[in-house]
Amino acid sequence: MQPLRYGFIGGGFVAGFHLQALRQVHGVEVAGFVSKDPLDQAVAFTHEHRLGEGRVYQTIGEMAPNVDVVALFVPNYVRLEVMEEVVEAVKAGAPLKALICEKPLARNMPEARRMMELLGQVNLPTAYFENQVHMKAMKAIRQQLAPTTGAMGPPVLVRSNEEHAGPHNGWFWDPTRQGGGVMSDMGCHCLAVGWYMLTPPGKPVDFLRPQSVQADLSLLKWGQPRWRNELLQKYGVDYSKAPAEDFATGIVTYKNPETGRLLKAQFTVSWMYDKQGLRLLCDGLGAGYAFEFNTLKSPLEVFIGDVAAESLADAESALEKSQSTRGLLAIQPNEADLYGYTDENVDLVEAIGQGQPALLDCNYGLEIVRLTMAAYLSAERGAVVDLTDPAALEELETYVPLIQQGRGAGLLGG
Repeated sequence: MQPLRYGFIGGGFVAGFHLQALRQVHGVEVAGFVSKDPLDQAVAFTHEHRLGEGRVYQTIGEMAPNVDVVALFVPNYVRLEVMEEVVEAVKAGAPLKALICEKPLARNMPEARRMMELLGQVNLPTAYFENQVHMKAMKAIRQQLAPTTGAMGPPVLVRSNEEHAGPHNGWFWDPTRQGGGVMSDMGCHCLAVGWYMLTPPGKPVDFLRPQSVQADLSLLKWGQPRWRNELLQKYGVDYSKAPAEDFATGIVTYKNPETGRLLKAQFTVSWMYDKQGLRLLCDGLGAGYAFEFNTLKSPLEVFIGDVAAESLADAESALEKSQSTRGLLAIQPNEADLYGYTDENVDLVEAIGQGQPALLDCNYGLEIVRLTMAAYLSAERGAVVDLTDPAALEELETYVPLIQQGRGAGLLGG
């Protein structure tokens, strides 16, 4: 079989992670790039590791006829206009086999609905890239516990955390462009992980029915004068005027439609985790069993003293969002694989080869947007959002959070 020709739309941080992942995926070549960002590093990496031609195109319409799969790795605030260009290219005859959309699908439900409407015009198979669901550790937990859950029932509580010290790029910090703060940026990961890890083996990823969401959002670190000034100086983002949350926590209640049992998924995300670097933490409890996973627990440790550290500059060579270049460092030698980037690409390649849908598609991405918006609405109202109430669901269809509108100061005290 001929390799799938990927066309990257976007060449920033997440595209770089996927390039690293594709070194470990058979049956894919990187055929092209379109990006408003500089592509020198992405193209150089593609050529150095012989991942494909990596040709730079000026427009999506120019690239689309020369690739099999387009991957939307662009910032959230241009996601919709990029989708419109892809759909136009398909209507003009580009024979695409699939579209990848990096999380999140959209910033709110109106945008998510428009994304799905556009996709419906061309009937294009999709893969929603939520890497953490594809982490090998998550799959291993489910496989190891399959006999146990068969006898004792699936987990009744899953807790998923993602924390680091803050994003790399100014648009992530800007709630009007990103779609909010850490709840939008990383909460979508934890919502998906909690839902997936509660789901019984062999059932579809949307088998459990969301019942309610309760959430709390706060601005704890980056609203303080010192850190607020740092954001302003470094990124031009003013949290005294339009702040976003740097901490979010909450609970989603699900219902098993076969047993009627209610299950809980707790999430916590923050941009104020000033420890080693990015930490993904997931644990779960069932009847007579439990599991726990922590990405900062590594079999590899390196110690660098103060004298030696003077020669170092790249903290992230050890770990994504690393906060230190000295002391006892937690090292993850293969982060792209650890975090699930490798396996979500493998899933898509196998799905296309077998004529089957990917594990996660954009319809699933739309449901994650709905849960994310319910979390924002819950925080604004200080109340539980009942997802079984038709009136609440209707409200979410047009809801845009105050924080996303740039009006979060009253809510967050920024």
